[in-house]
Amino acid sequence: MSGTKIISLSSLIARVKALKQKNKRIVFTNGCFDILHFGHIKYLQDAKTKGDYLVVAVNSDSSIKKIKAKNRPVIGQGDRLKTIAALESVDFVVLFNEDNPLKLIKAIKPDVLIKGADWSKNKIIGADFVQSYGGKVSTVKLIKGRSTSKIIEKIIRDFS
Repeated sequence: MSGTKIISLSSLIARVKALKQKNKRIVFTNGCFDILHFGHIKYLQDAKTKGDYLVVAVNSDSSIKKIKAKNRPVIGQGDRLKTIAALESVDFVVLFNEDNPLKLIKAIKPDVLIKGADWSKNKIIGADFVQSYGGKVSTVKLIKGRSTSKIIEKIIRDFS
């Protein structure tokens, strides 16, 4: 089942268009989702409650190296895509190579754009665009202390 959720941008655009014609609300979020943890799971579950279909854009390995660090990601993009696609709350997963998801947001025009509450709404990439056609921008509360960086720090500290 999860393999059918991983979709190209062109296929995603067509699927989203068909769903919108049926008055379905499309929710969009993005992230690296490197070492998957409960914070990620809860975030995606909460994002899904904002609409009918959840689209998750996953940063490619090369884009993570640019925005995080040269030794990231820990988990390769193929496995990250499959892991996110395996989650019940996720309907579509698409890979992107750019430093940010603006191109994707403009292509699918989601009804709701979601980021974690660590982002202020005026800093969310694509927020102005989504609001320009009446879409909503929302944040989801994060679980304190849950992050890939903290997991990596703990592994280095406790197992080095």
